[in-house]
Amino acid sequence: MDLPEKLQQSITPEFLEKTWSARESWRVFAIMSEFVEATERLRAIRPAVSIFGSSRSTPEHPYYKLGEAIARQLSDAGFSVISGGGPGIMEAANKGAFFGTSPSVGLNIQLPHEQRSNAYQDISQTFQHFFARKVMFVKFATAYVVLPGGFGTLDELMEALTLVQTGKTRKMPIILVHEPFWRGMLDWFKHTLVAEEMIDAEDMHLIHVINEPKAVVEAIFHHYEKRGFEPSPQEREVQLNL
Repeated sequence: MDLPEKLQQSITPEFLEKTWSARESWRVFAIMSEFVEATERLRAIRPAVSIFGSSRSTPEHPYYKLGEAIARQLSDAGFSVISGGGPGIMEAANKGAFFGTSPSVGLNIQLPHEQRSNAYQDISQTFQHFFARKVMFVKFATAYVVLPGGFGTLDELMEALTLVQTGKTRKMPIILVHEPFWRGMLDWFKHTLVAEEMIDAEDMHLIHVINEPKAVVEAIFHHYEKRGFEPSPQEREVQLNL
């Protein structure tokens, strides 16, 4: 049904701009509520490890099985396991933790083509905004474990490296699993980024490359053996500015 002529005349570019600005302002409150709700729900899960990897790996794939084994050992060692809550290696991580002794946490995201949430989540939190979800992956993690994956996985990896490198979050183990998959990227880091002074040679020490589930758990314990898992008061202040 056509709008009355008077109403059509009132819908000017200025009116549309004001309407858009009002929607943008109200969106701030939605973002605030997302941060508050997630922080309250997740505050008790520490220590936790965030695990990333491809959404396309099937349960028969070696990467899926590797992710499940790592998550199970982390869960049995006392770590909550955080994943993106979807299929593939996200599901493997949640599944391994779900059948372990510590909580399995899924940080799900609403997408235009709806992401399917996996069934192995003790705690499930859904986000509309990628950036709010990203903050929670970092805020509650004592380590990052990154299995083979695509653009989303690389995005999370680079985010973690940038935050640790720049001191916007505390230093934590960033562990790449399955060295053959990452070899080309690491060679490029060393022979291009370091060689052309885009990063310091010491920045390569931010990354651990590990192949076995047991060694992943041991590396995390080794990092924290002299200081404990809880953030210091100074680190808490830093994390407020994520």
